[in-house]
Amino acid sequence: MLEADACGTSNYHIGNLPDARTIKNSIKNGVPISHAARQLDNLDLENFDLILAMDQANYENIFRLSAATKNKHKIKLMRAYDPQGQGEVPDPYYGNEKDFQEVFDILDRSIEHLVVTLSSNTD
Repeated sequence: MLEADACGTSNYHIGNLPDARTIKNSIKNGVPISHAARQLDNLDLENFDLILAMDQANYENIFRLSAATKNKHKIKLMRAYDPQGQGEVPDPYYGNEKDFQEVFDILDRSIEHLVVTLSSNTD
């Protein structure tokens, strides 16, 4: 069984719904969202087998948590699973609809590849 959750590394927007453009894009792509913003904490590093950061700044923020010391092996960049190449997931916040779709596409193919990878490792 796979379980996933999303959160940020900063305390901005805790409790808020996703950006309206994110919701619009998720509806367009047939992906329902039922989520409120929360901040990553040490329990996440203990409870989850894999922690994926969107970009290098978030990756470094995750390592600042005390539990990161013993859980380094769990922390990776999201695009480590992108079949089109590694790098950072761009932040579409100051962009337009096209930018939100680009991020959706990156995440969609990266997550698909991650699920295939995890499924093949459980045999």
